[in-house]
Amino acid sequence: MQADHFDQQKLLALAAEDVALAQLAHRARTLPELAAVEAAQEAQRTLADDVVRAETEVRDLDREQKRLEADVDTVRQREARDQARIDGGATAKEITGLQHELESLKRRQSDLEDQVLELMERRETADAALATAQGGLAGAQADQERAEQQRDAALADIADATSRHQATRAEIAGTVPSDLLKLYDRVAQQTGSTGAAHLRAGRCEGCRIEFYGTELATYRNADPHTVLRCENCGRILVRNAESGL
Repeated sequence: MQADHFDQQKLLALAAEDVALAQLAHRARTLPELAAVEAAQEAQRTLADDVVRAETEVRDLDREQKRLEADVDTVRQREARDQARIDGGATAKEITGLQHELESLKRRQSDLEDQVLELMERRETADAALATAQGGLAGAQADQERAEQQRDAALADIADATSRHQATRAEIAGTVPSDLLKLYDRVAQQTGSTGAAHLRAGRCEGCRIEFYGTELATYRNADPHTVLRCENCGRILVRNAESGL
């Protein structure tokens, strides 16, 4: 294939834009801000689970405390009724039975009140755990918001730079003959990067292979307008004063 020597030089600028675009795409995929957002989200999920567990513990203790307090009230009411019967002129036999029941009720009340106190202490611990979990969750939410803002800002910078390089690439491509551009694009698709490379000091800057002997002599003796290809990577070899020919 033949193409004007100066048109071939444009392929280096085109390749530079493709490299820049590839680097921007790679940066967009590997932003540390993305990992920071994921870490913040994971921390938030974990702390949200902690909050749910702590809230469940508090509710369970509340229900248990209310049940015990209701039992205490029931015992007190029974004690009051028994005492009222004693004070109301019950027989001696009835008084003896009622006094035994009162003693049993007092023991029951004491046990229940001890259980209520124990639950109150556990509730204080549960409340503290819930407050800690809620505080941690609020902090994780704030961390996630900051991480998302930083991620969005970084992605916006990348998008802006990508737009600039795409515009520059389109401008350069518009000056390259269509057949040469088609070849470049086809090779770029095959290599997954660029379609042309600088032949500098006898070496392909695309795959870094060095040429010697007859192969280098072939490149040296080729017509300036002949489109050369690297035998190793297939890229278009662009020659200039730095090619070492």
